[in-house]
Amino acid sequence: MASPRHKSGTGARPNIDSKAEAVAELILEVAQCFFRIRSLGQTTGLITNWGGGSFGFIRSLALLGPLTVPQIAQMRPTSRQRMQRLADELAAEGFVEFIDNPKHRRSKLVRLTPKGDAQYRELNARLLSISSTIGVALSEADIRDTIEIVRHLSDDVKTRSARLP
Repeated sequence: MASPRHKSGTGARPNIDSKAEAVAELILEVAQCFFRIRSLGQTTGLITNWGGGSFGFIRSLALLGPLTVPQIAQMRPTSRQRMQRLADELAAEGFVEFIDNPKHRRSKLVRLTPKGDAQYRELNARLLSISSTIGVALSEADIRDTIEIVRHLSDDVKTRSARLP
C-alpha cells in the first residue's frame, strides 16, 4: 500500500523515499511471517521442547558435515555460548557427539549421530510436508525470486551489523 507523500506550506519537503518504505514494510512482513512460522513449528513439533534452533543446528551438520561450535555460531545471528549450550543439549539427547578436531586441539568438532541423522530426516520430511501446503497460489519462480531478495537483504543487514561498534 503506497504511503502519502508529504508537502508543507511554501517549501515542499522532499518526498519520502518509497523504496525505503517498501524495504521497511518487507522487514516488518518478514518478521511477522517468522513469528507465524515459529508458532506453526511449535504446533507441529518442528520446534521441539529442546529448542527452536535445534533443527537449524542439526540441519547444518547434516548438510555440511562436522563443524565446530564457533563455525556454527558464525553462520547464525547468535552467540557462540548459545550454540555451545544447544550443542550440549543435543549431545545429552544423543543427537550429536563431540569428536577430535585434527585442525584444532581445543575446539572439538560436532557431528550428527545416527539418532541425530534420523531426527533430521524426520523433521525435514515434516517440514517439506507442511511446506507443500503453504504458498499454493505462488509459482515456484516467484518463491525462488523471493528467496533471493530476502537473502540479499539479509546479507546487507549482516554487512551493516558487522560494521557497527
